[in-house]
Amino acid sequence: MTDSPGITSIDQATMEQLSEMITELAQYRERLLGDTLSMAQRAKVMKAQAMAHLQPSLAQIDAQIEVLRQRQSVLSTEN
Repeated sequence: MTDSPGITSIDQATMEQLSEMITELAQYRERLLGDTLSMAQRAKVMKAQAMAHLQPSLAQIDAQIEVLRQRQSVLSTEN
C-alpha cells in the first residue's frame, strides 16, 4: 500500500502540518461524538450504550492525536 501524494508522513510533517492535523482530528472527534449522541437520542438508544460503541473509535483518535503532539514536541525541541 502506498501513500497518496498529498499525504505527508508524520516524520516528515512540518510544525504547521502537525498543528493542522491535530486540529482536524480534534474537530472530527467532536463531530463524531456529537453526531453519534444526537442519532442515539433520536433512535432512543441509551447514551451509555452509544458511548460503549463509540469508545474504541474515540480511543483510536485520541491515540493518534497524542502521537501527533509527541512528534510536534520533538520538532519544537529540535528547532
